[in-house]
Amino acid sequence: MFETLIYKPADGVGEIRLNRPACLNALSLQSYADLGAALERADADAAIQAILIASEGRSFCVGADIKEFQARPESQGALIAAEQDLARKLAALSKPVVAAIRGPALGAGAELALGCDFILMAKGARFGLPEIGLGNFLGGGASHILPRLVGLAKAREMVFLGQLVEAEEALAIGLANRCLPVETFEEEARAFARRLAAQAPLPMRLAREQLNRAGERSFEAVLAAEAEGMAQCLASRDWQEGLRALTEKRPPRFKGD
Repeated sequence: MFETLIYKPADGVGEIRLNRPACLNALSLQSYADLGAALERADADAAIQAILIASEGRSFCVGADIKEFQARPESQGALIAAEQDLARKLAALSKPVVAAIRGPALGAGAELALGCDFILMAKGARFGLPEIGLGNFLGGGASHILPRLVGLAKAREMVFLGQLVEAEEALAIGLANRCLPVETFEEEARAFARRLAAQAPLPMRLAREQLNRAGERSFEAVLAAEAEGMAQCLASRDWQEGLRALTEKRPPRFKGD
């Protein structure tokens, strides 16, 4: 169905696997188009409650496909627009997104991961933004998201110097949510996504929007959004199911209504 990725829906998770291993999953214009379409498909599917972005081969993504843009200099403007559009789509999703990084995530690949809600890294994986050292600049909202995760001082090191961050350090500084063994990485990443998919969809959507926008809102606006969200959830069937499951000491079976 897609030229540059594999899409696998299963167990409530829409798994998107970058599939250009010969070029270390470098992102082409077609890659951006496929990613956008796969995200839209997962977001529109009521059976999917979480999205996992992973990769084939030994690299998550080493950045933009430089060879494509050297061969077609006129496409560089389209590349900028494609990355920005994908960043907007990631931010507007109603479902949580997990980036599963094995191997390097560099440049546009790192920026793709930053647009996700969670970053899982296999031991030995590396994360970096080398653009300034190449005479280029950041994209995909990285200059907004990165300081919120790691703090301004560390973000400056990573951006100004192109400093690579290993998985263990990424976990320590708050960039990654998990640093996982290589041998069980795929299995544990899918299990993490399935845990997200088992949560109640409505409060998950509300919480994602609230957390992503909280820094841009006043305290009063945050309180108002929380009150509105609680009112919506208290009127839902999933809230009643959550109470029954708690009383019956069993996992809840949420249906999204």
